[in-house]
Amino acid sequence: MVERQKQIGRDRVSRLVSWGHWFAFINGLLAIIVGYRYLDTIGLPESFIGWGYLVISTIGHFSFLAFMVYLVFIFPITLLLPYSRILRGYAATVATLSLCLLLYDTVIYDDYGLHLSPFVFDLAWADLNALLRGTSYIITPLAILVIELTLANFLWKRVEKIRKRNVGNKVVVLVGICFVASHLIHIWGDAADVTEITHFDDAYPLSYPATAKSLMESYGIEGSRDHRSQTPPKASLQYPLSPMQCTADSLPNILVIAVDSLRADLVDESTMPFLSSYAQQNMNFTKHLSGGNQFNSGMFSLLYALQGSYSNAVDLHYQSPVLTQELAAKGYDLGLFTTQDTLPAPLAIFDDFERVDAEHINSYAISDLQSIANWQQWTGSASQPWFSLLNLKSPDSYDTPIGFLGIKTVQSSSKLKPAQKVLFNQYRQSLNFIDKQIESVVNNLPKGTMVVITGVNGKMFTSNSDEERVNLSPDSVRVPMIIHWPNEESAKQIKYRTTHNGLVPAILTQTLGCTNPASDYSSDQSLMQPSDKTWVYVGDHRIFAIYQESEITVIDRHGKYRIYDSEYHKRLKKKLSAPELVEVMREGRRLYNH
Repeated sequence: MVERQKQIGRDRVSRLVSWGHWFAFINGLLAIIVGYRYLDTIGLPESFIGWGYLVISTIGHFSFLAFMVYLVFIFPITLLLPYSRILRGYAATVATLSLCLLLYDTVIYDDYGLHLSPFVFDLAWADLNALLRGTSYIITPLAILVIELTLANFLWKRVEKIRKRNVGNKVVVLVGICFVASHLIHIWGDAADVTEITHFDDAYPLSYPATAKSLMESYGIEGSRDHRSQTPPKASLQYPLSPMQCTADSLPNILVIAVDSLRADLVDESTMPFLSSYAQQNMNFTKHLSGGNQFNSGMFSLLYALQGSYSNAVDLHYQSPVLTQELAAKGYDLGLFTTQDTLPAPLAIFDDFERVDAEHINSYAISDLQSIANWQQWTGSASQPWFSLLNLKSPDSYDTPIGFLGIKTVQSSSKLKPAQKVLFNQYRQSLNFIDKQIESVVNNLPKGTMVVITGVNGKMFTSNSDEERVNLSPDSVRVPMIIHWPNEESAKQIKYRTTHNGLVPAILTQTLGCTNPASDYSSDQSLMQPSDKTWVYVGDHRIFAIYQESEITVIDRHGKYRIYDSEYHKRLKKKLSAPELVEVMREGRRLYNH
């Protein structure tokens, strides 16, 4: 009798488990229906490869999410309370909450381009009225609950018939194949940079597709410079918002000297005497911020004039910056002078340039000297007008040529650790070397040349590249911005805050006579006028900081955030400043087609 009771109990649990598996599978299908809203935001694929990958990855991903919800929240209750009525009601409630959460995530993703996380949840909660319009947020959960209860009861009554058909194993195999195949295809797509596949990387919540690049790098395998497919995907980014209207009267030569890792606070008389004096004689923006702490994010903001959240836009793998497009249209010769190991991201950023690379073997200082020689040769033979971007890299690696006689060491104004003191003074030697090279370039320019001298990014004193990559302190992003306008008396010290995003509007309006508002192609106003924004976005789409008047908020790709004081010294125990951050997220979606 006891054995029979145990057997009845085991049969009941077995039936409940079987019911739970089918309930999870069908909820995975419902999640796919809800998840279609993500595709309204990012756009549908236009190739068989894209559609094939999208179908199998969608089936695999949402089925996996549904099974995880079942495994964590429903399966334990099946063992603890093996009573069908209780379990059906409980499972329907869990499924309803899960689908509502997914539906809410689609709304947030459409508005901000981000999935739910601690940061985004706080932000969305503050902006709840704007996100949830009408009464659908009341009616929809009730409708989903009715559907879930109906589904739970329907399956319970038919679970035995379904079990007898023995289709469960086939469904498991199908879902498993889709899940594994989607990751294998993504490994190939990531290695070959097939945008029809990688375009969907961030589309779904909790999606972490397998990649191949780290494996390739560990074996020393390098991809080609340009993996772009011949046919660009359908445009999802409207950049610029309207056609450019530019009518320039005169077309001066333009030289932009962009120095990697050039801190603003060390452009002084003892370290960089020429540049310090040049800044006093021209337009010097004393509170200037780069768009990022790395080469890619800094150069992206300098040339595209967009905040770093756009740096993963697939369109920009095929579309060069508005600035270089307009310069080319006006007949400018465009030349880029950098080292051969400089790889752009996004890939189209240097497409309009004639690129002249210096060889890089052991010393960036030697490479910089070669870049300058290449620049001198190019400008000597270029037809006017020309636009040249001279990228110097020595300070990033604290490099100077062998035998360089530099400057005496000094005490840092800030407290440094012993190892940092060594790096600080070696960095100053490198800056002094670069200062002499800038002097030789500027003093031999043709008359009437517009000159822009700035840092691609700032510098913190560390040999740890991982620490340097995630540090978004003012030391890493405060850079000089010095502009010489030809044929003008422009000695002026600008005290308001400016960013790299403001350089392109300044050149297009002041030099090329463009009448479009800066908002058509930039995330900021021209350098020539104070910005009406109370915040600055610094970083890329993975980790970024929001600089405000008295605090700095750092957010990573998982939505974790920390708030520091204005000098990055002290971590503050406070909540996000929601109104400004809502503006940040909206700016990050403003140029996308909806």
